[in-house]
Amino acid sequence: MSYRNDFIGRRDLLKLGLIGAFGLSATTSSLLWQVKQAQAAGLSSLTPSSLSPDDALQKLVEGNQRFVQHQPQYPDQSEVRLREVAQAQHPFATVLTCADSRVPAEIIFDQGIGDIFDVRIAGNVATPEALGSIEYAVALLGAPVLMVLGHERCGAVTAAVENQTLPGEIGTFVKAILPAVDRAKGKPGDAIDNAVIANVQYQIEQLQRSLLLIERAQSGKLKIVGGRYDLDTGMVMIIA
Repeated sequence: MSYRNDFIGRRDLLKLGLIGAFGLSATTSSLLWQVKQAQAAGLSSLTPSSLSPDDALQKLVEGNQRFVQHQPQYPDQSEVRLREVAQAQHPFATVLTCADSRVPAEIIFDQGIGDIFDVRIAGNVATPEALGSIEYAVALLGAPVLMVLGHERCGAVTAAVENQTLPGEIGTFVKAILPAVDRAKGKPGDAIDNAVIANVQYQIEQLQRSLLLIERAQSGKLKIVGGRYDLDTGMVMIIA
């Protein structure tokens, strides 16, 4: 064999070795990614039907703790989970929260696809349409916990406290918050934050006009709670 042929052979061999190493690295990365996805898919070991209302609330609390500590697990976000819930949904929680872009329920509670039935509306107000959506999640889908979630520095609540005149239909949710603002007047502390908490409590009362929700709650199949989300820390505090 000539020097040239020998050089080409060794060069090709080295080239093949580099390609093989790269291929092995890519395969390993792909495999690790698949394992991570499979682990994420399997993080929800309990089916919603097996979760009691207390267990479901604890699952939300633990997910928020992971979010606050910057240790998310990103459960139920895999391709496996996507296929699993494609034909049916069984969320373990219903959350009535503000439409504010900084309060995405799945992220702040570290949950995934099909875990939370989100009802989002400015000021987290219990309009008839919101109530109907919640009744659907609770009575037909069997979600065992319902949280009304307000948040720090809510623009809708601020507008209600300041009783601003707003254009278009924006003022409709302000009107729905005004009774809560009246309750919070004169209390010590920050007027906006007091109104945020009072609004959560007031909207829970509005939801309890639903016979469907009352029946589920009285039978022990539903827990209704209120929460306040802190925009600065990411923490959800149970307030009602």
